[in-house]
Amino acid sequence: MQKSRSGLALALALVVIAPFASSRAGEPANAAGRGTPIEASERGTSAVLHASWPRYTLRAERIWQLNLPKGERFDASGLAFTAQGDLLTISDRGPTVYRIKFLENTNAADLIEVPNCFTPAQLQPFAHEKIDRYDTEGVALDEQGRIYICEEANRWVLRCDPAAGSVERFAIDWSPVKKYFDPGDLNASFEGVTVANGRLYVANERQLGRIIVVDLASLRVIDDFVVRPAGSNARDIHYSDLSWFDGVLYALLRESRCVLAINPADHRVLAEYNFKEMEREPDVLYRSLLPTGQMEGLAVDREYFWLVTDNNGTARARHPGDIRPTLFKCRRSK
Repeated sequence: MQKSRSGLALALALVVIAPFASSRAGEPANAAGRGTPIEASERGTSAVLHASWPRYTLRAERIWQLNLPKGERFDASGLAFTAQGDLLTISDRGPTVYRIKFLENTNAADLIEVPNCFTPAQLQPFAHEKIDRYDTEGVALDEQGRIYICEEANRWVLRCDPAAGSVERFAIDWSPVKKYFDPGDLNASFEGVTVANGRLYVANERQLGRIIVVDLASLRVIDDFVVRPAGSNARDIHYSDLSWFDGVLYALLRESRCVLAINPADHRVLAEYNFKEMEREPDVLYRSLLPTGQMEGLAVDREYFWLVTDNNGTARARHPGDIRPTLFKCRRSK
């Protein structure tokens, strides 16, 4: 999660979120919502001078406001699907995982707490080591239905087995990638997580942005890499979430305002999906002191990208006082 800090000019940036095309779940998609190709001829001064992958523009086909649980601020910072098709999310203000319950005849959705998962009693063994609150920034599930979260302040990855009622913290040896970790900024840490084929993929957000691969059997780092969007000349890349679908790793780049599809074996970018125009649409607008964008949650299914905002408790400009996060459903190209 990107927060204001000293040394950063407080320039007011208007971050625009795309409008909804329909407010009812289950309606057929329309052609206007499909990702459309754009040119890949941008030049930059980074390693990505000539992108060979296809590039698309995302459009919001559907949109929901996520109702605040117990009326309390909720800074959404991760998305993941269960095997049953439920969509889970998490806030960076605590370790509780929530199921998104879509409501009929409205563009709002409720957040229902997942029971027996990351409870205070389950987390008590780690309490003496915890720095501040749980700044939870990513959520994922494995084939057994176990739920993973990554925590930013302590650089922890934890796993809950709801069926057994147990929580474990992974003792991962991070030494091969510690050179990418900012030693002073606890907010420039683990921002996204996903699991596939016995491997854990963790996104180090920034300073320096890196995707880290951990073997779950040995708890050792076995790979790490960087991917960049076409034409990028940024010194650093901000990764704000990860997702896995059908053998492909997907990375959400909040600052670059895009999603990258990645071949996990050789790190090749397979496609790029840009949502910059979607954020600039005037119908849904968040005000922010930071120009880095607000998308912090990504989930992928066969037809759609699902994106959610961490709006840091700010309201939409056209709806003063409404600080609910926004969930987008965007049709993706195959």
